[in-house]
Amino acid sequence: MKQIEVAQAIKNGQGNVPEKKFRAGAVSATVWLNKGQRLNGEETEYRAISIERSYTNKEGKWQSTNSLRINDLPKAGVVLQKAYEYLVFKEQDLFKSV
Repeated sequence: MKQIEVAQAIKNGQGNVPEKKFRAGAVSATVWLNKGQRLNGEETEYRAISIERSYTNKEGKWQSTNSLRINDLPKAGVVLQKAYEYLVFKEQDLFKSV
């Protein structure tokens, strides 16, 4: 999802939207932009990462699961590292504008 689409989704009241997705074969890590509220009522944004594996079922339909097989672990490591790098660089960009 493009940054403009993310901003529009948040403006329209959609709390959790996918900001960036990294894929290695059937394994993907998605960075989610979440909107919340602090105890003092102040609005805040935070990011979370989810990981999943895509597969086709017996009927040939695409499905996804959070269960990984042993052969998925190296790919999971790659996509998680890319997601982490994305978040670190994004945080650095925030501090550049201050």
